[in-house]
Amino acid sequence: MTGTLINVGTVLLGTLIGSLAGGRLPEGVQRRVLMGLGMVTLVLGIDNALVWREDSKNLILIVMFAVLVGGIIGELLRIEERLSGLGDRLQARFEQRGGGATGASESTVSQAFFTATLLFCVGPLTVLGSIDDGLRGDIELLTTKAVLDGFASVALAAALGPGVALAAVSVLVIQGGITLGAGLFEDILVGLPLEALTSAGGVLIIGIALKLLDVKDVKVGNYLPALLVAPVLAAIVDAV
Repeated sequence: MTGTLINVGTVLLGTLIGSLAGGRLPEGVQRRVLMGLGMVTLVLGIDNALVWREDSKNLILIVMFAVLVGGIIGELLRIEERLSGLGDRLQARFEQRGGGATGASESTVSQAFFTATLLFCVGPLTVLGSIDDGLRGDIELLTTKAVLDGFASVALAAALGPGVALAAVSVLVIQGGITLGAGLFEDILVGLPLEALTSAGGVLIIGIALKLLDVKDVKVGNYLPALLVAPVLAAIVDAV
């Protein structure tokens, strides 16, 4: 768990720095930070989505099916609505403690938490780094990821606020869970299943980028089940 704990620490530190800096920036500068973050997020999503190998020709079909099925499941379960409601309650509590006005049309806490969680927890470094830490005590990959997440959390917190810190809980639970269960995941999340998970995650990150850039709110939260459907379907296809 050493690598995960380091990662949690860098996210919290980056959030603190970004929150302090963001509040001092003029509104126009904050807007430019948010747009810049949106463009970088778009590139990251495309990079993750286009994970191809010559022998993984079925990957695009797997990801497409996973995203469609995941979106249907998420819509039926109202995942986006539940996440937004949780963020609204947290934001209202924070604002009441700080004496601020409540009733904002959209919770920046839920947006910050959800955006940061996807960026920090979806990708090969999360899976492979956690497995290396759990099986061999090798934290090199997670240390590299921790540095990257720390810098990203500075930009996220400057643009979206301190809600980014809540993503540290996601990092602890997801990476910690993979680390503790590394023996189970070592033979499952490899090859095509790992590529499917990474690619589907990239598609969701693209959705986050569209929202950050004010292009379209595609309700990415409702597509979260795709992150489970994609590797399971890929494992079945790989076995067949």
